[in-house]
Amino acid sequence: MQASEMWKVSTGEGVEVAVVDTGVSETPSLRGRVTTDGVPQHLSYKATEDYDGHGTSMAELIAGTGADDSLKGLAPDAKIVPYRIAMDDFDNKTERERAPDLAAVIRAIADSDVEIINMSFGTSIDHAAIREAIAYAHSKGKLMFAGTGNDAETKNFIGYPAAYPYVIGIAASDESGTVGRFSEHGNYVDLAAPGLDVPTWCDKNLRSYCESQGTSQATAIASASAALVWSAHPDWTANQVLASLIDTAGRDWAKDDPSTYLGYGLIRPRKVLEDSDYNPGAADTDPLARENTAGVVDEDGKPATPAASTSPSPEPSGKDASGGQTSAAAESDSSDDSTPWVATGAAAAVLVIGGGAVAVARSRRRA
Repeated sequence: MQASEMWKVSTGEGVEVAVVDTGVSETPSLRGRVTTDGVPQHLSYKATEDYDGHGTSMAELIAGTGADDSLKGLAPDAKIVPYRIAMDDFDNKTERERAPDLAAVIRAIADSDVEIINMSFGTSIDHAAIREAIAYAHSKGKLMFAGTGNDAETKNFIGYPAAYPYVIGIAASDESGTVGRFSEHGNYVDLAAPGLDVPTWCDKNLRSYCESQGTSQATAIASASAALVWSAHPDWTANQVLASLIDTAGRDWAKDDPSTYLGYGLIRPRKVLEDSDYNPGAADTDPLARENTAGVVDEDGKPATPAASTSPSPEPSGKDASGGQTSAAAESDSSDDSTPWVATGAAAAVLVIGGGAVAVARSRRRA
């Protein structure tokens, strides 16, 4: 990615990224980068207390400063706005019940100054309230990134929120641009980013870094990439930022024939930043209109996620209108646990990936 070269043009300054995760603790790397300004009090429960280490790791990959020999993120001058939600590995029932509702969180972010929403988690359940909240955030001009999931070697289930219309599904690649074996695939994969051999905190104690892998990490790198571009072009819309990342993505296949595994290719913000005359296209043209209109299909080609609605998403009328809690107590649409899972786990790319060829066994997307 040649980060040092990109930082001569942009460091993400002026861009706010909401990290919806396990909370974000202020580490040396994040000192001065985390803000709760604009976070509604009823949704701010322990937002700056990470109970797992995952959210803090994602925040550092995005905006870490590298202070005191810590991790330096790809957009070190971006601001992190933390939200803590309950993940399925969080067994404290009281804490889970106090965690804010995900649909309400997304709507609050939509009404804030945040430009980018990072969601390095997922669930196999499609919740109507969350889908509607995401459509609302899209209507407010937000860019939303989510990991596609890490179970490709077992069940490869369709993961939400990555599979919702208007959410950019991120796959994980190694340093050669090859998709990770664990990275889930389908026609909801839109882009790929480094997600193997990435440094993150080993655990919730935040004492040391370990090598890790997953679409969570790739999602954070994608969010940081968007922050770099948006910082350099603050007058661009979310559509234009996304269009530029899709257009310049590394791929060895036709742009109009996205891969089931890597989508439109390996994200390369450098290719946008190095061209001062880059034309991002029309401000009101959705670069993923085809995918958002068609919706997600399963491996048999059957619809799995409703297509995007052309009507505005309604405002919630009260607490219940925002949908079930993203906790063990949530009402789910199937027998599966509806609680978001943290997309950690599964195989190789640190931040300094070159823009070389993308080699991967790929299949045509059905869209």
